[in-house]
Amino acid sequence: MERHGLLRPETPDEAREAYRSLAPTATTIVRESARAMGFDREEMDERVTDGVYATAHEALYASLLSVIDGSREEFESWRGEFDGEVTVMGGENVERVVWHEFSGEGLAATYQNEPEAARGTLRRMAFGRLYRDVLHE
Repeated sequence: MERHGLLRPETPDEAREAYRSLAPTATTIVRESARAMGFDREEMDERVTDGVYATAHEALYASLLSVIDGSREEFESWRGEFDGEVTVMGGENVERVVWHEFSGEGLAATYQNEPEAARGTLRRMAFGRLYRDVLHE
């Protein structure tokens, strides 16, 4: 069993604080990317909208979420001790599972190969299902 990622908020307030702290980094990433693409000031103002900044901010946050990657047995052991509801996506007969918990809810995805892809997918799904509403209250 391995943990990957940096962000492990336990409460909505911790999640909001972590999200706020990443706003300047997301802004810098967007601006530097636009400069690397050769955008001048006018094109930057026209094409780099608030929505672009928000998407970068959300993607950065999601990419840093901590997930646990383990065997089916390790996941089932964790699940048996977890008090909240757990949503599992994928097949029941798959050997590997990645999972994330936040504020009493768990989210998991099964995979056979491609652990990086499974972790990325789970992080995006966790953001959408567990964090988006909390962070945009």
